[in-house]
Amino acid sequence: MNILFVGDVVGSPGRDMVKEYVPRLKEKYRPHITIINGENAAGGKGITEKIYRGFLEVGAQAVTLGNHTWDNRDIFEFIDDAKYMVRPANFPEDNPGKGIVYLKMNQDEIAIISLQGRTFMQPNNCPFRKADELIEEASKRTPIIFVDFHAEATSEKLAMGWYLDGRVTAVVGTHTHVQTADNRILPQGTAYISDVGMTGPYDGILGMDREIVIRRFLSNLPARFEVPDTDKTQLGAVHIELDKKTGKAKKIDRILINDDHPFFS
Repeated sequence: MNILFVGDVVGSPGRDMVKEYVPRLKEKYRPHITIINGENAAGGKGITEKIYRGFLEVGAQAVTLGNHTWDNRDIFEFIDDAKYMVRPANFPEDNPGKGIVYLKMNQDEIAIISLQGRTFMQPNNCPFRKADELIEEASKRTPIIFVDFHAEATSEKLAMGWYLDGRVTAVVGTHTHVQTADNRILPQGTAYISDVGMTGPYDGILGMDREIVIRRFLSNLPARFEVPDTDKTQLGAVHIELDKKTGKAKKIDRILINDDHPFFS
């Protein structure tokens, strides 16, 4: 069994990459489950129902979110009815939406969990304790448990990977938008990577217009970040192979598509 996960989709350039390459990646890797992080998909912040449904139409079975979950107010109109959308589970308990989703694959089932870090980010409930709670719940149903950990600090991501090693199939990091080269299988069988990378503008800075970002650093004045209109784009993803009986990962490969790393089918 295998899983394809596509990292943070940023604006229309990212959505265009999803439309173009997710079908091609599915043809190449034949994943049983495809998951997309879509928290930046609407103009760089948040997601809309149309975009969410577009991801499902292109072949995703689930869409995870992160710290920009509530940035587009359209989400409050549909998140409770979005069966395959997963917002961070350690948000306050009275928040709409859900932090875990179960997907059936013939006779098998996978649990998809979203968690958000606390270091250098907004205060939320403890992601480690919430992970304990949800893993206890999920393990009664399936050994296949996938965790998208949306966090800023590499140390917090690594801590989560080691904390959950042997208890989940994968811990993949999102949020920082730069793909890391530390993909590995931890000793007890959990696939890990600190950050899958982003899907969107290639010549921007973390998906935003680079001139605006540079000007912000030079002046230290407030600036509204914008997703640039560009033809140069990229896609960051991982492909994970696992044993469906044990839920243990066997292999995790990075996928990076851009002008310097062209896609080969």
